Amino acid sequence: MTDRIFLGKDTDGVQQHLLLKLANRHGLIAGATGTGKTVTLQILTEGFSKAGVPVFAADVKGDLSGLSQAGSPTHKLHDKLMARARKIGLIGNDYESLLSDSGGYTYEAMPTIFWDLYGTQGHPVRTTISEMGPTLLARLMNLNETQEGILTIAFELAEDQEMLLLDMKDLRALLNYISDNKSEISREYGNVTSQSVAAIQRSLLKLERAGADEFFAEPALKLEDLMHVKDGKGLVSILAADELINSPALYSTFLLWLLSELFEELPEIGNPDKPKMVFFFDEAHLLFDDAPKALVQKIEQVARLIRSKGVGIYFVTQNPMDIPDSVLGQLGNRIQHALRAYTPKEQKAIRAAASSFRENPNLNTEDVITDLGVGEALVSVLDAKGIPNIVGRTLIRPPASRLGPATKTERDAIIKASALKDKYANTLDRESAYELLEARTEAAEEAAEKAAEKAKAETETAKETARKKTASKKRKTTSKRAPRSRTSGRRSSTRRKKSASDVLSYEAKLIVRQVLRAQGRKILRGILGSMTRR
Repeated sequence: MTDRIFLGKDTDGVQQHLLLKLANRHGLIAGATGTGKTVTLQILTEGFSKAGVPVFAADVKGDLSGLSQAGSPTHKLHDKLMARARKIGLIGNDYESLLSDSGGYTYEAMPTIFWDLYGTQGHPVRTTISEMGPTLLARLMNLNETQEGILTIAFELAEDQEMLLLDMKDLRALLNYISDNKSEISREYGNVTSQSVAAIQRSLLKLERAGADEFFAEPALKLEDLMHVKDGKGLVSILAADELINSPALYSTFLLWLLSELFEELPEIGNPDKPKMVFFFDEAHLLFDDAPKALVQKIEQVARLIRSKGVGIYFVTQNPMDIPDSVLGQLGNRIQHALRAYTPKEQKAIRAAASSFRENPNLNTEDVITDLGVGEALVSVLDAKGIPNIVGRTLIRPPASRLGPATKTERDAIIKASALKDKYANTLDRESAYELLEARTEAAEEAAEKAAEKAKAETETAKETARKKTASKKRKTTSKRAPRSRTSGRRSSTRRKKSASDVLSYEAKLIVRQVLRAQGRKILRGILGSMTRR
């Protein structure tokens, strides 16, 4: 049937199908490692693709790349797959019907495109700092509330001054600008401290070392490139995450960003006959580990509202308790593989998982969860009225695509043949915040140099003017004193001349006096002598 995906047959002989018109009610695939989660994810992806629904899935272990290749009778698990196909009624006892068009189980590949944040195992996946936004970026850098506030100020400032934040050097340049102008910016946007800016810069450095600098660039990923249909089959986009998973914050933040972009860009379509796209979120616990309450609320809101955009989200995790109750309650389609109960915490998880299913009188769900074999699962999906079916112990159908990873040669061939290989091959570096701030800095430095040169020239001119004035004053002073000196000389000469004549006159007078005195004494003696003689 084209309106549903066949999942398998339960122990009561009931076929379990996922209705396409209710597939956007989200779902959960849970179970311990090695219990068959990847195969379940694979057969769901095949079902959606055959129904013309594009799929995006993160490939944490590399096994999902096998979707790009058809299964083969030479595969080591061929006999087991055949036995399972017969057991659930896909084929009869004739093994040759496996390759027959009339058979219910045939090997085939899905139209696949590979993506990789690091650009080595697929087309590069990129976005910009602006598209990521301050909230997700703060989570990615593990910032506290104060630092997130400053990051928000940075985004507001960039928007107000029409500066694009495309890559990490843009954000780093903007943070340096904020630090250098924190007093002015604090008055307009709120308090900014150098210590908080420095802490954000350190977080950026750690992010860069984790390889995020390759993620934040252009050309950014276009959602329409994930939503193509080829020959009636939905395109399967596989994100190579075997290396990315070593940076769990980057992995989970990227997937959350992609969900947010789908939520913001896709139009409302109500309840379609089939999803517009299905999104598988493997290792979902990484999304919620240490997530602040505000972020969990954001995820809950996206999960609740994105259904009307025609997007189905399927969380894949080991334990249902990894998902917050507010989100878990929105997952209507559930496939629970085996859980192990070795600790009190694991026993509690089993009880919680068992109680989340609609009870089956023929099953003790709590006991069955620990008894499920590989490839078996407890399945409860929504019926036509949107009510969860009674849970059934179900043998999951085998995949039509290869069980196991594609080889490097096969992967490279698909990448090379992709219509998108040239679109995302090379990065772009258009004018953005970094270039604008660099231009401002250069202009300011040039203006400062010119101002300094002008000030220096003005200082030199002022000094020269002052020197000339000083020299002029000295000349004027000298010219004024020179006549006085000559007059004074004349006066001194006159005084000297007068003094000499005075000396001569005095000496002459003295001689005259002496002569007169001598003559007078002679006359006097002559008179006195005559008198004496008388």
